[in-house]
Amino acid sequence: MQTINSKTIPYRADSALLFDALRDMPEAIWLDSGKPQSTQGRFDIISASPDSLIETHGAVSTITDHKGTTSSDQDPFVLANQLMESLQPIDDTIDAPFVGGLLGYFSYDLVRHSADDNSTNSRVTTLPDMRLGRYLWSLIVDHQTASSRLYFHEKCPVTLRQDVCQRLESVTTKSEPQPINNSGFKLLAPFRATLSQSQYHSAIASIKDYILSGDCYQVNFTQHLSAKYQGDLWQAYLCLRNAVPSPYSVYWQWADKAILSLSPERFIKSEVANGQIDVESKPIKGTILRGANAEQDKSNAEQLLNSSKDRAENLMIVDLLRNDLGKNCQPGSIRVPKLFNLESFPNVHHLVSTITGVLRPDRSVIDLLRDSFPGGSITGAPKKRAMEIIDELEPVKRSVYCGSIGYICASNRMDTNIAIRTLVADHDQLHCWGGGGIVADSQADKEFEESLNKVRLLLQTLEDL
Repeated sequence: MQTINSKTIPYRADSALLFDALRDMPEAIWLDSGKPQSTQGRFDIISASPDSLIETHGAVSTITDHKGTTSSDQDPFVLANQLMESLQPIDDTIDAPFVGGLLGYFSYDLVRHSADDNSTNSRVTTLPDMRLGRYLWSLIVDHQTASSRLYFHEKCPVTLRQDVCQRLESVTTKSEPQPINNSGFKLLAPFRATLSQSQYHSAIASIKDYILSGDCYQVNFTQHLSAKYQGDLWQAYLCLRNAVPSPYSVYWQWADKAILSLSPERFIKSEVANGQIDVESKPIKGTILRGANAEQDKSNAEQLLNSSKDRAENLMIVDLLRNDLGKNCQPGSIRVPKLFNLESFPNVHHLVSTITGVLRPDRSVIDLLRDSFPGGSITGAPKKRAMEIIDELEPVKRSVYCGSIGYICASNRMDTNIAIRTLVADHDQLHCWGGGGIVADSQADKEFEESLNKVRLLLQTLEDL
């Protein structure tokens, strides 16, 4: 059994100042609960300086560690599992979500690794298809218990431990929150869509033809927007999290690339309890704008809850995820404790369902993630055919968008988001996508507006800086 050492530090309701003290460390990453503004979320997870890094481009992955760089054409999920194994076993009764393991992302385009990539979609970013670091320490801020604690895996070097502790000791004596310096970032032009509205309408018509022909029931179609920027992405992220506090947010910057995710959606979570691994997925299907006043807001929420179209979309994805989770869960363990639950965010209301199960003893949480990937809420149903139609009709590859970002702990705890409401920075370009599920009775005008409504507050926040 490998040991984990821990140390308490003073709690802060806003973790921005804590991360700011650590963000110049190599590969610093913040899994952000959106607190204190967010009404959901519990943990902030911060780490930096991984001892190993996997980057996958197409069929080849590179693994970089203190020995150098090696290449492999193995399944990236297998490589991730192998990287994790040397940190195990650890005590799974430690009451913390992440005490050492993998942090990073699996992009939507990772599915192309094991399939013939005949897509003509262009790549708008040079980010890897998968990028994971093996991190040997974590700062966990628990907003439910108002506590903060550092965790160090026994493999974490002493010098790294000392550096982290010294940085945080200097922060915890400060009482002022991290200021937002709006002048530190600006767009050089407004965001522009790759598709025109008429091209979008044509794509929706094609999807509806496929549905009427029996090819599929639903296709999640997205549109891409981009803009040039200059300045400090950290300042941009602070403004975004203030405008759209979200429970599955992420900030990760390296070189001239970064991910700024303000995701409201969980993909898959796993927890260890009573000798078993419990799993959960919370797909979003169904969206409506918040109202301008309390009366209109309540009316919009009721309209969404009573929408037969949105409920049908949601139910299709619930069935798809029941099947995906069932590939690795114990027979008979799949449940749907919440169906068509209303969750509200600063810009929109969502319909969210919850699917749970119990992982089979002979399967790993990475097996579960691989066999459910990508999330059904951002593909459509049936998944394979919906993804083929997406490839045919979307002009650019999705990159990190609609993939998954999160943590996989050596204790078999895991939590990953669906990377929606997510901006990807590459050199001097920011990329963003917005989309929604298309079904037989979808109206192109309304779907076009909904796809923009989901990201409008993000884009406006940046354009106003």
